[in-house]
Amino acid sequence: MSQPFPPTRQWSLIALLLVLLAGGFLATSLVSYYTALESIRAGIINTELPLTSDNVYSEIQKDLVRPILISSMMSRDTYMRDWVLAGEQGTEQITRYLREVQEHYITVTSFFVSEKTHTYYQAKGVLKQVNEADSRDAWYFRVRDMQTPYEISVDADMANQDRLTVFINYKVFDYDQRFIGATGVGLTVDAVVDLIDTYQQRYKRSVFFVDTEGRVVLTGAKGGPSGAKVGQSLSELPGLEDLMAKLANPQNSNFEYQEHGREHFLNVRFIPELNWYLLVDKHENGALTGIRKSLYINLLICLLVTLIVISLVGFALRRYQQRITALATTDLLTELPNRRGFNLLANQAVQEARRNQDTLCALMLDLDNFKQLNDSQGHLAGDAVLRGFAANLQSAVREADILCRWGGEEFILLLKNTSVEQARELGKKIREQTERSHFNYNGIDLQITTSIGLAQLQPNEVLEQLIARADRALYRAKQSGRNRLCEEAHG
Repeated sequence: MSQPFPPTRQWSLIALLLVLLAGGFLATSLVSYYTALESIRAGIINTELPLTSDNVYSEIQKDLVRPILISSMMSRDTYMRDWVLAGEQGTEQITRYLREVQEHYITVTSFFVSEKTHTYYQAKGVLKQVNEADSRDAWYFRVRDMQTPYEISVDADMANQDRLTVFINYKVFDYDQRFIGATGVGLTVDAVVDLIDTYQQRYKRSVFFVDTEGRVVLTGAKGGPSGAKVGQSLSELPGLEDLMAKLANPQNSNFEYQEHGREHFLNVRFIPELNWYLLVDKHENGALTGIRKSLYINLLICLLVTLIVISLVGFALRRYQQRITALATTDLLTELPNRRGFNLLANQAVQEARRNQDTLCALMLDLDNFKQLNDSQGHLAGDAVLRGFAANLQSAVREADILCRWGGEEFILLLKNTSVEQARELGKKIREQTERSHFNYNGIDLQITTSIGLAQLQPNEVLEQLIARADRALYRAKQSGRNRLCEEAHG
């Protein structure tokens, strides 16, 4: 018969299974995580950021480039140029023109400064006379002398209580390409910052603008990456120190950089209309929150599955252990404990009897002439009698008593806390019940009798001695003619 697994082998098997399951699940989860990580990174760099940059650029064309186009249109407007060339007669005409531009295109200001008279015209009327000695008028003389047709500047708007404004200053030429003044419109810086904040909220990215010198020119209300503020150089920002060196020529590019241990993905797009770079930044933590959450969920599921599998395996092993133990200690024919099972229970009963000073009696039972029954009716008939006899014995004894098939047609019954007189009465009852019993096999009515030997546990006596004396009493019962009970005295 197979032997049950020793506990150490069981735990070794469970530990090995745990390592295999946990290792397999962990390896699968990590491979999936890093594969998804690379896929997401590639998607961010090659698709998400360029697409966001395109979308933001489209928004910029509407919200920031549009004022440039308005200023360009004003600089080429024949009405304005004709009015200037005609001697700037009638302030109301140019004021009305500027007011209509401001109201129609919803700008915070619109203006024209004449080169001939140095008059600063605004939608509300004449603002002042620009003077080269006045530092607040330096912008005009800078525009007059610059090579490019326009500039974007951030300055205080004298016409609106010095409100900080983004101006588009456009040069105006006559029909012979002679400089005759500067015109343009303005947007409040707050409005532009709100636009950037809108972009950032909409696209879940950090959006900011840098000029060709590497200075931050526009950011959201909270600043750019690492809290970058307007006027700050990229060389002062962690991870972006060398960015401008990589952008020697205006171009669109993708970059990765580290900032305080965080991985960032950056898309850079040059906007020729503004002569600025548009930077769209996304840090890895925000991009990978979902996949990390999925990894943690997968690992948790793997842990739960591993624990469930280990629990089921442990349960199966325990059941297997119990089954093997039962097979090792149980007689398959009668389902009574066999001799091995009896010894385990009986030795414990002997110790309890000694500890509690209780009486303990043993009945050894043997079916009379069982060999003849086997020879005449066959072994299957004998098996039916053994099963029936065992069932009768079980119904006659208490749950606390120990009953087993000792071997062949022999049975032994250990009676706890039972006197000799009580044991004798029980033995008599069993003998008489057996004599009256009929065991049916294939329509054949079978009968049998039993001989019984009785012995009581004596002080300082071990189990084997008790059984030996009960066996001697059984031998005398059989020698005396069978179907009777004999007792074995101590000694």
